[in-house]
Amino acid sequence: MRTRTLTFGLYADEQGLAWVRRLVQEAAASRSARIVRETVARTLPGSELSTADVYGMLAEQWAWEHPGQSGGAREPVELRVHVVCSLRTWRAIRKTVIRNMCPEGTAPHVCRVPWIAA
Repeated sequence: MRTRTLTFGLYADEQGLAWVRRLVQEAAASRSARIVRETVARTLPGSELSTADVYGMLAEQWAWEHPGQSGGAREPVELRVHVVCSLRTWRAIRKTVIRNMCPEGTAPHVCRVPWIAA
């Protein structure tokens, strides 16, 4: 087993971030993977780029999907979760988290937290 990283760009407030963290924790626990570290970044590690520079389109997605509504305390962030597991388990966890973040399939819909998986 080795440590692998799940990386998600999110446009979230603290409540939305907590929800995504729970999704990751539940998916990891269901596969007996061990989370060893979690970070929330507002600048990309090793770069001068802010998460707003990289994930700004998620704020635009929110504005388009919620016309006239304020984003409130939402901001573009990057959630990195380091898990000890096999590659197969990492893929299964990632797939489960993505499916649960937007469970409505391919039909047009609004995600609770705009996201992108890296």
